[in-house]
Amino acid sequence: MAASEVQLGTPISGMGDGRDILDHQTVEEEGIVIGGGTDSDYQELLDRVFNIIAGNNPDLAVNRGKVVMCPPKILREGTRKTVFVNFMESCKTLRRDPNHVMDFFLSEMATSGSLDGQHRLVMKGRFAPKSFESILRRYINAYVICNGCKGHDTTITKENRLFFLRCEQCGSSRSVDRIKAGFVAHVGRRNA
Repeated sequence: MAASEVQLGTPISGMGDGRDILDHQTVEEEGIVIGGGTDSDYQELLDRVFNIIAGNNPDLAVNRGKVVMCPPKILREGTRKTVFVNFMESCKTLRRDPNHVMDFFLSEMATSGSLDGQHRLVMKGRFAPKSFESILRRYINAYVICNGCKGHDTTITKENRLFFLRCEQCGSSRSVDRIKAGFVAHVGRRNA
């Protein structure tokens, strides 16, 4: 066994007094501190290991930055319409097609709506801002987050009538459900 290889529970060679690795004494071998260190020593070693990994294997070094999204800004327009003001910002942050996100919202809220000239989502009905937040979270869990690595760097592709969520970081793929059409009000005369 080399000097740098130490198994747990076995005496460390060269100590002489039979202390094992579980003692809280500091032993230095080739620049590595074993046992008895503080939390700051642990953090330094952890940073050092990740820097070595990132230097030698850049593909293995996953730099998962957090995506910070603004909460939905909701306004009432008149008495019968609700407006999602920062809808396009949310779509750009999620890197998703606005029509896909809009279809999900309209389906979940069982209403109709459209994008106006200022790229805001205008929906018929009165809805609470909390409901927009919960629906946005459901959309992110279903159509953005990778189940393998929990990363957000994903794309949706369509293959043979099926939609697949592909992760750019880990390469995993899973099928996702189509957005089902919700309630659609038919306005006008009935056919006799």
